[in-house]
Amino acid sequence: MTAEYVVHGAAGSGSVPIEAALTLLGLPYRVVENAPWASKAAADAVGEVNRLRQVPAVITPGGELLTESAAILIHLADSHPQARLAPAPDAPERAQFLRWMIYLPASIYSMFWVRDDPSRLGADAEHEKVILERTAQRIADCWRMMDEQVEPGDYILGDTMSVLDLYVTAMSRWTPRRKVFYQAAPKMSAVVRRVDADPRLAELWAQRMPFKGTWEG
Repeated sequence: MTAEYVVHGAAGSGSVPIEAALTLLGLPYRVVENAPWASKAAADAVGEVNRLRQVPAVITPGGELLTESAAILIHLADSHPQARLAPAPDAPERAQFLRWMIYLPASIYSMFWVRDDPSRLGADAEHEKVILERTAQRIADCWRMMDEQVEPGDYILGDTMSVLDLYVTAMSRWTPRRKVFYQAAPKMSAVVRRVDADPRLAELWAQRMPFKGTWEG
């Protein structure tokens, strides 16, 4: 048992929106830094916690293991309703919140299991090149389809920030980068810029997912 959340993750990875949610909630946490795509040793270390050898994986203060970024974000938001980081179960926005929270890992995040190591599916270097090109296009298409079906206010679901906004903001910095995201998802572009600029998250973004030119290009 511990008084803090333990986040197994890596800078620039899917652990960052989890860290952002914990920051907004004011909950104590520490990060165990391991990028499983970087080396076999790192993957083995993550595998001791999550048999899928993937981050994020979170150990709660009660010792419970949580995996799958969307599930972790929903759990954190629902466990602290006073923070209003998710619509309440009976709120009109709840169905669309759940829809998009599941859409993101199912349609977009899953592409990165392939992109991190295209040899998992590609027979040779030429096949791997095609896989990278087509998954990048698929990601852009999925952002476009989502953008066409949402009507944001200040945030995706209206005028209150939710963990959905944190999720999209972090994922939109991944391939094919913000330049493509801005073109594919003009309505959500204003939202992610607003979350980028939130002063409560400034230190987190600077340390864990800094803009250094490559996120935008």
